[in-house]
Amino acid sequence: MSPTGSYLEIDGRPALRFVREYDHPADRVFTLLTDPDELAHWFPARVAPSSWAPGAAITYSFEEDGDGGGGEVLAHEPPHRVGFSWDGEQLWFEVETLREGRTRLTFTHVMEERDGASRNAAGWDLCLDALDAAVAGTPDTPPGGRTPAWEELYRAYVDAGVPSGAPIPG
Repeated sequence: MSPTGSYLEIDGRPALRFVREYDHPADRVFTLLTDPDELAHWFPARVAPSSWAPGAAITYSFEEDGDGGGGEVLAHEPPHRVGFSWDGEQLWFEVETLREGRTRLTFTHVMEERDGASRNAAGWDLCLDALDAAVAGTPDTPPGGRTPAWEELYRAYVDAGVPSGAPIPG
C-alpha cells in the first residue's frame, strides 16, 4: 500500500490533504459525505448531526468505545462543500465536478497536534479506500484499529518525513 495523503500547514496549523477522483457525479459523492447511513460505510465513527445547518451540533460514537466526542457543522453547500469539526479539529470536503460526469474529492483534515499526522494519515487512507468502495457500489465497513495495512501505511508516512510521535491506540 502506498500513502496518498500529503502533509501541509494551513494558517500555522498542521493538516493532511487527500485527493481522489471518481467516475460518479458530485451529488453521489456528496451524499456519501453527509448521509449518516452512507458515512457508516467509510467514516471512522458514527456521525449524528442535529442538522446540516452551519453551527449545528454533531456527535460521534464508536461501537466498541461508546462516546467519540462532538463537533459542529462548519459549512454545508451541496453538492460542493461540507466541513465539520471533531473535538477541535476540522474536516473539510470539497467536491468538484469534472468532465464527463467525473468528480474530484479533496479532503483536508486540519489538526490540533502536529505529531498525530502520520497516525491520522494512515487511518484516513484506509477510510478513503472504504469510501472508494462505497462510491463504486461495493460498500464495506473500514477496518478499524492497528491492522497490518494501517501499520504499513503508518511506516510509509513516517519514512516520508510526515510528523509522528503521537500515541497509537491498540
